[in-house]
Amino acid sequence: MKKRCGWSGDDPLYVEYHDKEWGIPVHDDRKHFEFIVLEGAQAGLSWITILRRRENYREAFDNFDPEKVAKYDEEKVEELLRNSGIIRNRRKVESAVVNARAFLKIQEEFGSFDKYIWQFVGGKTIKNSWNNLEEIPPKTVESEALSRDLKKRGFKFVGPTICYSHMQAAGLVNDHLVDCFRYNEV
Repeated sequence: MKKRCGWSGDDPLYVEYHDKEWGIPVHDDRKHFEFIVLEGAQAGLSWITILRRRENYREAFDNFDPEKVAKYDEEKVEELLRNSGIIRNRRKVESAVVNARAFLKIQEEFGSFDKYIWQFVGGKTIKNSWNNLEEIPPKTVESEALSRDLKKRGFKFVGPTICYSHMQAAGLVNDHLVDCFRYNEV
């Protein structure tokens, strides 16, 4: 039996996310935008709640195309707030639109969001060596720097903890436990 990070539990959706996605270095702007929207929606909720709605989010937010989301108007926001398949929190829905617009500005300035975000870890994954979940910090100096910079650029729902979650999910840091079968694979 494979040894996994304890947070993945036994829910098949969580296990698949842990085994096939979490911590793998992301170099695709649309995937980065997807994580930004989903992690903002997750604030104050469990990640499994968001994973279970992920397909609904993909459909509701035009497959996380930042150019399309950036053009959403108040009518579209109201439509999204009626969508029971997503988290219907006005601030979170509106932040996705605001963040899409800021995301496009970063792409314009840096050539890609990927190039921008990876600079916060010197261009390569930070490989941590955690033995248990209690050792993993909720934020780091890198996630604090990323959060400050994103906020300065107009992003919402990008506190240091949310930014660290993004860094973990997108493989900017490897926070698989050392005894997890994925630790050396990613």
